Amino acid sequence: MTINRLRRSALSRAGLIAVAALLVSAPAQAIDAPSPRLQSLEAAVAAVVDEAPASVDTKVQAVQQAFEEIGTGRASFYGRELEGNRTASGERFHAADLTAAHRTLPLGTRLRVTNLANGRSVIVRVNDRGPFIRGRMLDVSLGAAREIGMVSSGSADVRLEIVRPTA
Repeated sequence: MTINRLRRSALSRAGLIAVAALLVSAPAQAIDAPSPRLQSLEAAVAAVVDEAPASVDTKVQAVQQAFEEIGTGRASFYGRELEGNRTASGERFHAADLTAAHRTLPLGTRLRVTNLANGRSVIVRVNDRGPFIRGRMLDVSLGAAREIGMVSSGSADVRLEIVRPTA
């Protein structure tokens, strides 16, 4: 085992021990609290739902109308190797941000990307052009790839939906 692997496994074990200690000592509310990213997604959906009439069916329809499906295809991710580089929009790339690269969609478009293998989804903002590999329709940042569980595989079949503005 190399020294780097030993360091990583020690850090992983230490991290797991710290998380376990927090879970044991944390009140039940804190364990069930969603991540800030999930809270922002829930807030966006709640805004759409609040504007809808009161019945459950109409609220479900309102949420479905907030997204326009544009297709399915293969997505990959790009990570820390491009950290700090300029994107097509002119901003600097940060691997932890929820951003994506698409060849033709307007910069600034918000997309809901759903991993078809596990059903997890994330909302990203298009800020770059690409991917330039045949058969790929989207590149997502490392942060977005983590949210939908595609880091270990490197790529995934995804469904893309444009997030319509609520106002």
